[in-house]
Amino acid sequence: MKFYEPQKGNIFLGSTHFKSLHHGYWRDKCGVVMQDGKLFTATIADNIAAGLPVAMSDIIQAGKIANIDDFIMSLPNGYLTEIGNDGTQVSTGQRQRILLARAVYKNPSYLFLDEATSSLDANNERKIMDNLNTFFEGRTVVVIAHRLSTVQHAHQIIVMENGKIMEIGNHQTLTAARGKYYELVKNQLELGN
Repeated sequence: MKFYEPQKGNIFLGSTHFKSLHHGYWRDKCGVVMQDGKLFTATIADNIAAGLPVAMSDIIQAGKIANIDDFIMSLPNGYLTEIGNDGTQVSTGQRQRILLARAVYKNPSYLFLDEATSSLDANNERKIMDNLNTFFEGRTVVVIAHRLSTVQHAHQIIVMENGKIMEIGNHQTLTAARGKYYELVKNQLELGN
């Protein structure tokens, strides 16, 4: 997000050197969902819009993609329900889904998800990932996850250990190679031998 300059190496966005991009321009094009993202003392709709103009139909659509719409609509004031600082009235999983709805609502070209579904149960995560797979089309998406079911449909998976790249490939090629990725996935997805 251009909060820090790279210590070494070069980053390019297409043919444009990353250093030449203005941080405001770059941030406008990005959506970010962190594991411990912040909610504001405001309505759920305002939390999803996060400073952008509020278009309720788009906010509701973002809520549906993030699989939080049913919960929000069960509240007495729906999307106009006020939530306190850091979303104290919602669970950690509900907070993550509101933050995902925020990223979807922004409609970014680049999306960064850092353990964005770590507090969700497997059913919610599966529904959200199914919804997001359509949303991901035409975007660059970087997903950081320990739960490998979150990344199994990625075009490219990079397996890292102790800051070093161990393997690169997609789910099929990495499982067929029976290396580090296979060992990690075998336990989580219960692959056969």
